[in-house]
Amino acid sequence: MNDVKKYLREWAMPHVLCPGCAHGIVLRSFLEAVDQLQLAQDQVAMVAGIGCSSRLAGYADFCTLHGTHGRAPAFATGLKLARPELDVVVVTGDGDGLAIGGNHLIHAARRNIDITVLLLNNSIYGMTGGQVAPTSPEGTVASTTPSGNTEPPFDPCQLLLGAGASYVARVLAATPTEMTKVMADAILHPGFAFIEVVADCPEYFGRYNKAGGGAEMLTQLAGRDTGVAVQLADKRFVNHIPSSETAPGLQTGVLRRETRPVFSGVRGGGDHGA
Repeated sequence: MNDVKKYLREWAMPHVLCPGCAHGIVLRSFLEAVDQLQLAQDQVAMVAGIGCSSRLAGYADFCTLHGTHGRAPAFATGLKLARPELDVVVVTGDGDGLAIGGNHLIHAARRNIDITVLLLNNSIYGMTGGQVAPTSPEGTVASTTPSGNTEPPFDPCQLLLGAGASYVARVLAATPTEMTKVMADAILHPGFAFIEVVADCPEYFGRYNKAGGGAEMLTQLAGRDTGVAVQLADKRFVNHIPSSETAPGLQTGVLRRETRPVFSGVRGGGDHGA
């Protein structure tokens, strides 16, 4: 494992993430991906919106842009068109990216703009008080649904597949090595790349729904990975991993990868214009 401190703004520490929050694991995996690709720090641009996940851009020592709530894909589109040589990465959350920012996200996917979107899905609004989110499972107890959520949740990957994203993947915070591999692969993809990063929120989701702390929630998450849980179910040293009987399994890895014209804003050549 490489030393990625050079990619951090250490003067911005200590961070504001809650104890047990998986977002720190996600940031580490992203920095590992940048290091593996040997990208220059001035070549990487991180664009964030509003939320716990969006705070990660403030700790990363790249070109960073903190936009308004839900508008990160729109800011990133303008940045990529103005500076096409940059590797533009959006960091957003399930509330920021799928609620107020839903239209910006699906249209960036439809256009196939050459950016990478990391959507950190913790199934709740973590920064603003634990409100129910577009990805909160039915029955979720939140500050706005004390009797349990009655609305069906979005499946972010299915939504982006339907919107025409040319690269769609799902990774788990519980499997950081695989997460790094997929992030590096997505950055190299020519066109719109979307990764749903399933993470945990022990402070609000975990506490309201009696799911335990960060370690317990990551263990439960590992048990939902259909690619990992089945292989490891009988291994003695991981027999603490629960079955997926009480929660649906999660298909991980790259769900779509296809090559098609990339939106560049100009006519002619291999890209399509506005």
